[in-house]
Amino acid sequence: MSIENSKNSKIHSDSIENTLTAAGGELHQVAGGEHPSLTTNQGLAISDNQNSLKANAKGPVLLEDFILREKITHFDHERIPERIVHARGTGVHGYFELTASLQKYTTAKILTEVGTKTPLFTRISTVAGGSGSVDTPRDVRGFAIKFYTQEGNWDLVGNNIPVFFIQDAIKFPDLIHAVKMEPDRGFPQSATAHDTFWDFISLTPESMHMVMWIMSDRTIPRSLRMIEGFGVHSFRLINENGDSTFVKFHWRPKLGLQSTVWDEAVKIAGADQDFLRREMFEAIEAGDFPEWEFAVQLFTQAEADQFPFDHLDPTKLIPEELVPLKVIGRMVLDRWPNNFFSETEQVAFCPSHVVPGIDFTNDPLLQGRLFSYLDTQLSRLGSPNFNQIPINAPKCPFANHQRDGHMQMDQPTGRVAYEPNSLSKDSPRESPKGFHSAAVNESGDKGRVRPESFADHYSQARQFFISQTTYEQAHIASALVFELSKVDHLHIRVAMVAHLLHISKDLASRVARGLGLAEMPAAPKAAAEVQEMPPSPALQTIGKMKDTLQGRSIGILIADGSDITAVNSLKKAITKTGASIKVIGPKIGGAKLSDGAIHAVDGQLAGTPSVLFDAVAIVLSSEGAKTLSTESAAIDFIRDAFGHLKAIAIDNGGQVLLAKAGIIADKGVVNVAETEAFITAAKTRQFDREKSIRTLA
Repeated sequence: MSIENSKNSKIHSDSIENTLTAAGGELHQVAGGEHPSLTTNQGLAISDNQNSLKANAKGPVLLEDFILREKITHFDHERIPERIVHARGTGVHGYFELTASLQKYTTAKILTEVGTKTPLFTRISTVAGGSGSVDTPRDVRGFAIKFYTQEGNWDLVGNNIPVFFIQDAIKFPDLIHAVKMEPDRGFPQSATAHDTFWDFISLTPESMHMVMWIMSDRTIPRSLRMIEGFGVHSFRLINENGDSTFVKFHWRPKLGLQSTVWDEAVKIAGADQDFLRREMFEAIEAGDFPEWEFAVQLFTQAEADQFPFDHLDPTKLIPEELVPLKVIGRMVLDRWPNNFFSETEQVAFCPSHVVPGIDFTNDPLLQGRLFSYLDTQLSRLGSPNFNQIPINAPKCPFANHQRDGHMQMDQPTGRVAYEPNSLSKDSPRESPKGFHSAAVNESGDKGRVRPESFADHYSQARQFFISQTTYEQAHIASALVFELSKVDHLHIRVAMVAHLLHISKDLASRVARGLGLAEMPAAPKAAAEVQEMPPSPALQTIGKMKDTLQGRSIGILIADGSDITAVNSLKKAITKTGASIKVIGPKIGGAKLSDGAIHAVDGQLAGTPSVLFDAVAIVLSSEGAKTLSTESAAIDFIRDAFGHLKAIAIDNGGQVLLAKAGIIADKGVVNVAETEAFITAAKTRQFDREKSIRTLA
């Protein structure tokens, strides 16, 4: 390059600096050395990050530009394969604190040393959609925790539903191929409302229990902080004597359960596709740390033999009324990842990661997962050394003779890489205190068979349905009608209604009417007699909502002239409940209220609809109401809040919007001056309203 061309380049670079400086931008030179120098991955300081190296000002880019090549090459390889399932996830750091010892049942220190705080990383995810899908589809949520214990990492990898679709892992690829986007058309994304999914389900009776759960309100949660977590499978705890006890693991949210309604979930996806992730982030930023109780169900083989189902069948749960939950600890999430990719995307959970004192059972789905998850990490993260990625690395000492491999970061020393050996006095050796499998006697004939105890596919599905409130039963029926209405093939719709006859004739009739079937099909022959199991209120969602506004969000809509006294009174009352408040106005610059001052708003009306809140208040002057009554976003704000069964506080101006929206007030619509009545109504949904505003199956 000539001296003249070099000068031209310097002039161009200076002009960029001047432009950025004028616009409020900041470069290293402009900042006077306050920032570290931009470098290559080899540590070489870069003088110009704006221009490729060229033969002349208008000439070709030179191959020798190693800075350009490094930057582009790294960019081209930034993405790794996303998870086939659970691709969209939200990860958070936190800790687990044991409050009651299980020393009688296990040697695992994390479950025996009361008061110990164990660091952990939790990832909550949707199952069906890709990493770029939205937060709020009707879907199962993954609930995975990596405990960094003093005895090694323990991965408890579960869902927000205690059962699964299938009984044997050999069917997992078929299930996921059916639920994913149809391969010839590439849609629908993150949805079960299509032919291939329901075709598979209609031919797989063992899925009927899970179908009741996914069609329930559990799969459209209001918040990630308001979902339960389950280990799904039965595991074993092993004590110092080698005795084993069966255990199921449960997470129960401190804030209780709460869900959205379907229309609301759909509209949230359009208003904020990151709604659940953002809500979790904002809670942690505000110091309102999410918390769950950790509970166990403990039972012996003798007790299991008396159950009217097989606990090793992953399509079955153990009702809490049969085996009560014992709370033994809590999980608190208190730190957002420093880097989403490095931690949330690269974290590798494996059910096979356990600690001494915890062991597996013969659950055939669990047995398949023990292989599948490790195999997946090798594919996604590209190396058997994925455990050396910081988010996956144990926080306790670890040592073995595994060597080399792709992306080896360790630098093992010494002459030997095998065991036993006589050439090293300090190389790792096996330990008597290490992991021991349960001493279980296995016998019988080898074969591709399922036990007869796995044959009952409908009893617990029926138990789940009859355990729900009438509102929840209507939601399940309506969800089935919606989903099956998206199925093109009539025979699939008919087959599903036929299965429902084994669960509830009332449910089957409601769905058949909703689908417009000309006649009721005959129920398929059941492989086992359907048992009449008693209702279990613990299976409800509405019944497990807490009488609180903690963790909830209230939106207050204002405009120019709004009564400052009413706004402040609402804020004061809501703040005392622990709920968060967001003020919404027509313009992001704020609004001039009745005191003549400009008051800030947290969101602009057109971009902050009422679907983002648990309850809303409308505080408007006559002039403000007149202006907003011609604004569709304002009409939708109050109409959707009413349609989504939310409490609404209104003043005279709000009454104008209410009338414009064609809404007849009910007990969930109160005057803004009645703050206590508003708060009481806001703690729940107005479910009695639902039958008057939409057709339910």
